[in-house]
Amino acid sequence: MEALLPSAVLIVALLILLATLAFYLFGDYVHKWNQMKRIPGLSPTYPILGNALLFKPSGEDFFLQLIEFTTTCRDEPLMKLWLGPLPFIVLFHAEAVEVVLSSSRHLDKSYAYKFLHPWLGTGLLTSTGNKWRARRKLITPTFHFTILMDFLEVMNEQTNILLRKLEKKVGKGPFNCFSDITLCALDIICETAMDKKVYAQSDSDSEYIRAIYKMSDLIHRRQKMPWFWPDFLYNTFGDGKEHDETLKILHSFTEKVVAEKFRKMENSEEFNHSNSDSDSASRRKKKRKAFLDLILNATDERGKKLSQQDIREEVDTFMFEGHDTTAAAINWALYLLGSHPDALKKVHDELDDVFGNSDRPATMEDIKNLQFLQCAIKESLRLFPSVPIFGRTLLEDCYIGGFKVPKGVNAMIIPYALHRDPRYFPDPEEFRPERFLQKNSNKMNPYAFIPFSAGIRNCIGQKFALIEEKVILSSILRRFHVETKQSRDELHLVGELILRPQNGIWIELHPRTE
Repeated sequence: MEALLPSAVLIVALLILLATLAFYLFGDYVHKWNQMKRIPGLSPTYPILGNALLFKPSGEDFFLQLIEFTTTCRDEPLMKLWLGPLPFIVLFHAEAVEVVLSSSRHLDKSYAYKFLHPWLGTGLLTSTGNKWRARRKLITPTFHFTILMDFLEVMNEQTNILLRKLEKKVGKGPFNCFSDITLCALDIICETAMDKKVYAQSDSDSEYIRAIYKMSDLIHRRQKMPWFWPDFLYNTFGDGKEHDETLKILHSFTEKVVAEKFRKMENSEEFNHSNSDSDSASRRKKKRKAFLDLILNATDERGKKLSQQDIREEVDTFMFEGHDTTAAAINWALYLLGSHPDALKKVHDELDDVFGNSDRPATMEDIKNLQFLQCAIKESLRLFPSVPIFGRTLLEDCYIGGFKVPKGVNAMIIPYALHRDPRYFPDPEEFRPERFLQKNSNKMNPYAFIPFSAGIRNCIGQKFALIEEKVILSSILRRFHVETKQSRDELHLVGELILRPQNGIWIELHPRTE
């Protein structure tokens, strides 16, 4: 009997701890509920479940619902919704977005990003506080202009492979170009990020490529289902087993690449030490460096290098962020230019001015001179932002549009709706690249157009992305005339992690005749 006493005490202590935690969480929930009563929101809203039962399960229906809510509340400065017990404010006006993105306090990503942690760890996308600041400072130099110039070679090489594939489809009728563009972007990011060729354009059925798409789909589905947020329920009743199997494929691939790179570096150092200076001339030819090479050599302010796990986090992050977003932007630009012959003619004229009849690879000077193409890309990103929704967690109470929003609430920012504000973009559904000519965009609120986020935590790779988009689009449009074969109504937008058309982008290619 006495032997059971310590166990009984332990159980009672554990129950008291759980009860205290539940009381605290419930008290915090009630506190936020009362504080946010005045903020316009959706109905019905149920205790604990919130608005979760309102949302439709399919990606297309959920996104359309969300956009419909923002349209209905267009005159309100913000909107609230509850995903289960978690409160969100939805922001889609420049002035409201600025309060969050311009702050040096609200840098933490929202709760929904925790489901990326098993894959990406706490790399640059998902890390918070001091770790994020240290990583950002460490990685920023790897996106220096001179380094991006080295990456240009890879972009041109992989684009040439894409052009050879597209050449076979000229005059053969409409086809879905979404996959072709995406595989090209995947080849580019694998080689520039990891110095690893995966030959996605010739082997699109590889295990690693399928795992990337499967993991993105699993994460987005879980984000919408609060009942699967606890790991136990997800692993027991949800897709936990499939998630873990997919994760193993992704991490095994990256770990293998990082380990190979470590070995090469060690062998290279031994080789350099064992040879005399007279032999060094033969090795002076500069070798193109990948992002992985650069972060392997990066050190923090204490002179400390990243661990292998740290490096894997950052490589996985750039693999996740660095191809799908760019590929979507290129596809949307092709769709819109193929739907607007006048704008396409202006792009063709600019390309002829810059390149003439040459089929040479694009240079950085060419990229700089393609100003109207850049306007077309930006206007495409306005209408179809690659990331249609992203989130932050408020780390202190703040006032937005006259409403007090308590600390701990998640802010859901919706660029798709924000970019359609008629105050900044008259006739917002119209495709007008001229909006982004310098003379027209100077007076625009900087938080009215945020395809790469904005403020302190903006996208570190946006210059890389724009260069890649210009290289691929200029190469395609120098060679082909593009004609779109879908209306806007036929796109059926799916706003998951990336904004996609449900059935792809269908175009027809013709040879340039002028």
